[in-house]
Amino acid sequence: MVVVEQTERELVEACRHGEPDAFRALFERYKDKVYSVALRYSGDPAIAQDISQDTFLKLFSVIGSFRGESGFESWLYRLVVNCCFDQKRGARRLMPLLDEFLGALRTPERNVLDKVLQSERSAQVGSVVASLPPEQRIVIVLRYTQGLSYEEIAGILGCSTGTIGSRLNRAHRVIARRLAHVAGAGRRKA
Repeated sequence: MVVVEQTERELVEACRHGEPDAFRALFERYKDKVYSVALRYSGDPAIAQDISQDTFLKLFSVIGSFRGESGFESWLYRLVVNCCFDQKRGARRLMPLLDEFLGALRTPERNVLDKVLQSERSAQVGSVVASLPPEQRIVIVLRYTQGLSYEEIAGILGCSTGTIGSRLNRAHRVIARRLAHVAGAGRRKA
């Protein structure tokens, strides 16, 4: 792990000195993570592509200000989160399925009807998550799609772990309340 961090530091330092190959290497290393956050936040591949592009353009212009006080990956997550918040295109979109929320809702896929019902539930979950305020939606995305800890999310968003816990708790309550009818239907069927 030390070798990876050292290589990362070397890449960042080379970027700060204007070496295009170093920036390309950072891009290749992190493009999928940046795109994943953007896609989970926006729910739209085209918008996620725009957010990713904006993130890397911003990274290119501000990499000189990276002081190394936090890990580079956390700093990059902060850039993508800011680009997600800055994104102003269109109405809220459905987000892709969040497996953690559907665990209680899933039924064994026995036939085509079951698959259709599961797809409908997935769309309902995505719609509820997409309707959350941006501060709650981004903690859901970072926690459940990126697997980040409360501490990592707090560092990225510049707030306390208590604030992260509070935002997740509020988001969970909203999701549970709005999906109570779906969970009830899933239990009756099972």
